[in-house]
Amino acid sequence: MTDDLYHMARAVRENAHAPYSKFKVGAAIRSRNGIHVGCNVENAALPDGICAEGGAITSMVAAGDKEILEVLVYAESDSLVAPCGGCRQKLSEFAGPDVKVTMAGPDGITATMKMDELLPAAFLFKPA
Repeated sequence: MTDDLYHMARAVRENAHAPYSKFKVGAAIRSRNGIHVGCNVENAALPDGICAEGGAITSMVAAGDKEILEVLVYAESDSLVAPCGGCRQKLSEFAGPDVKVTMAGPDGITATMKMDELLPAAFLFKPA
């Protein structure tokens, strides 16, 4: 099930705009209506860039969906690349605690964690 996310996140990573860090990241999110991708887009007014996960979430919401079923983040690094703190919060807004978040690189999957493992005690605002 994760293979399509892996290939899509790896492919979209190539479109990343990372002139400052030189660190490209791709993300793919599965929702009920399909797969949505995003890549990091850096900006000279640091830290006003967009992470890959945030880009994929924006794509999903723009397509009219608001429920994440699965996430895969792809980066080329010698160590595990997990979503940053801000992206963990963004993901938790649309993903339940049991949603799997997979981290991968050129050698394949490096780790899979559930949302509640990535962000225990997540802040979830419940409007009145």
